[in-house]
Amino acid sequence: MIRRTGWTRAALVLVAVVLCFSIAYPREHEPNSSYAERRARLRAQVDAPVVIFGFTGKEDASPSYIFGQEENFYYLTGHNEEGAALVLLPDAGLKPGATPGKSNGGPKEILFLPPRNKQQERWNGPRIGFEDADAAQKTGFATVENFAKLKDALEPLAKAYADFYTLLPGRVENGYPHRTNWNNWLRTNFPQANLKDVSQPIAAMRQVKSATEMVILGRSIDLSADAHIEAMKMIRPSLYEYEVAARMVYVHMRGGAEREGYAPIVGTGFNSTLLHYNGARAQIKDGDLVLMDVACEYSGYSADITRTVPANGKFTPRQREIYEIVLAASDAAIAAIKPGVMSGGNTPGSLQKIAMDVINSRGKDKDGNPLGKYFIHGLGHPIGLNVHDPGVPGRALEPGMVITIEPGIYILDENIGVRIEDDILVTETGAKNLTARVPRTVEEIEKLMAEAKKNRGKERD
Repeated sequence: MIRRTGWTRAALVLVAVVLCFSIAYPREHEPNSSYAERRARLRAQVDAPVVIFGFTGKEDASPSYIFGQEENFYYLTGHNEEGAALVLLPDAGLKPGATPGKSNGGPKEILFLPPRNKQQERWNGPRIGFEDADAAQKTGFATVENFAKLKDALEPLAKAYADFYTLLPGRVENGYPHRTNWNNWLRTNFPQANLKDVSQPIAAMRQVKSATEMVILGRSIDLSADAHIEAMKMIRPSLYEYEVAARMVYVHMRGGAEREGYAPIVGTGFNSTLLHYNGARAQIKDGDLVLMDVACEYSGYSADITRTVPANGKFTPRQREIYEIVLAASDAAIAAIKPGVMSGGNTPGSLQKIAMDVINSRGKDKDGNPLGKYFIHGLGHPIGLNVHDPGVPGRALEPGMVITIEPGIYILDENIGVRIEDDILVTETGAKNLTARVPRTVEEIEKLMAEAKKNRGKERD
């Protein structure tokens, strides 16, 4: 905290102003051509203008806020700076019979940027402004305009088209009401326009990763895998959950990650049974299981990995029994992955049912009941620009999709929580486990932890 003693009123005002602005984290960038190809694919699917707004940088007032672009906007533009907007026109141009306007024969895509603020840039770094001579080269847009001209640019389009496509808020908008605010702006300025949701076409595109996306996502997965291996080497009784989490975050940051993909989950003992536990204050005890669901975000893309290990390096017989049931469920689901298979649902052949059938057919709880009731969540989800990336409900697997497989068993009265989560690329013929190098079997885990314990002893000697 900043102490007020010795500070002038002017300095305090300046600090307050600076804290209102976000820091934009530089990202490893896909080629501009990759974003342009996505925009072209979207334009081919719509019959009216698309208007999408980037984040403003004021979505979070905390001084620790690091700006991250609205995911759909970033997916289409690769632009990770505040206050931008995107307008796309359909490939078909104006509808038959529509009144011709400036849009007819004009640019099919325009990026709107705010002007440069040199004083603000002294604090937060250079930005790309619409007035920059190289704005087109940097952004990959042939037409870059002043954000202040957005309303004027949309007026002839509102006369020529009955609809605008944008990102509608949906039933619930978590956190800052970004979509709601800009939907209200559109409705206020263009009350005659019918707003239609463009989320689903973009979500369908995001489900299948391009080669350039996989390079960046692969880096996120590799750093997250490194962190899990380091954590397995350090875990032992007497450490605290936060020490393990801190080590994993350090590995991420050391490798160039911009942030965590989600709040790190490191739970020991009973805490291993809590799905989204993030207290990280308990001390690891001899005989505990330690569940780690931790992954980083690299250049906007998030991995998602979970491993469960014994605190002292050796599974008890009961812990091993439960662990190997979860592992068998994971292996069975991964083996069944191929194009055309359904991931979720309870239909025959779905990955969810395959995993549940394995868990239900092996082992019992203390009362002799099957263990299926302790598998209380879905088997997995897509990953990408969000750790729970969007997708089209009920869509079968296709080559290029990246999903998690994460069966789990959580028995509260035994203090046993086991989850094994891997990131899987769907291929033309099956699947590739992108996190396979992180130890998964009982033997691999115990061997790694035993070697680490031996090395710690040598260091003390």
